[in-house]
Amino acid sequence: MQANSPSSVLILGANGRFGRVAVEAFSRAGWHVIAQSRSAPSEALPRNAVPLVCEALDTDRIHGACTGKIQVIVNALNPAYTKWEQLVPPITASVLALARETGAMIMLPGNVYNFGSALPEVLSEHTSSVPNTSKARVRIELERQMQLAAAEGVRSVVIRAGDFLGGAGPGTWMDMVMAKKLNKQQFTYLGPTDVEHAWAYLPDLARVFVAVGEHRNALPPFEVLHYGGLACTGRELFHAMERVTGRALQLKQMPWWLLRLLSPVVPMCKAVLEMRYLWLRPHRLDETKLASLIGEVPHTSLDQVLRHCIAPNSMGGEENIGQAIESHAIHK
Repeated sequence: MQANSPSSVLILGANGRFGRVAVEAFSRAGWHVIAQSRSAPSEALPRNAVPLVCEALDTDRIHGACTGKIQVIVNALNPAYTKWEQLVPPITASVLALARETGAMIMLPGNVYNFGSALPEVLSEHTSSVPNTSKARVRIELERQMQLAAAEGVRSVVIRAGDFLGGAGPGTWMDMVMAKKLNKQQFTYLGPTDVEHAWAYLPDLARVFVAVGEHRNALPPFEVLHYGGLACTGRELFHAMERVTGRALQLKQMPWWLLRLLSPVVPMCKAVLEMRYLWLRPHRLDETKLASLIGEVPHTSLDQVLRHCIAPNSMGGEENIGQAIESHAIHK
């Protein structure tokens, strides 16, 4: 690490999919980690990480537990996908208040929702935001609040990335849909197989967060960076899965008709349908700006990523797609 690198980071939502890999990555890099979660840690924490069990909105409790100075707050909180409009604003206000009290820089994992349903193929930090979906409006307002707070001395950086891959537990498209029936030698894709889609392998994204945190003094008060991750077509993903499994697989299409049928009574299906355009429009993130800040950007090969993703808990379930989507939050 650089001589002026921070030594202490607070990770909000440390039991979540990104939160857990962030705890591991910062700890491995030598940072002292305070791992906040609503319940006891779901797995043993690294040696230089300490748990903080409390509600994420309890800023007094969290501030009191941050003995000494923290330099970075990672907002890895993941509210229910169907309740973003209700939950994201108070979470944002609470995290901003905590940053004001501690003087720490906020780091937030962003996504491509800001660019709306007609997003262009190549997404840079200068691509215009278009608030024409409910999720786009929430994300745009979230980032606007962070930018406004910069005028009050609250520093923050948003690192946008594609759909999550990897991490522990259910909640990604890989385990909910694509690899759901690998035991039957079936691979299900969610759109045309010739359309490029952006993905982010979470251990790589966590390493990006560490690198950006260590270069925080080079950032303006509010910054947005893009992480390119893995951009591949459905056909490329399918062939990589065949290589990794050593099987000839059947390529199936996502039954969107089932989600349309369920959407009047299942809020999650309605929310997912609104974002279907991401599987119909090719898109990838330009990480040139990120590379100019941190140098070499972490990228694990697609085959290695899939080997991790098809661990036993990601294969062989009999739950149908509608049930899977309803029962698991989508982690973004």
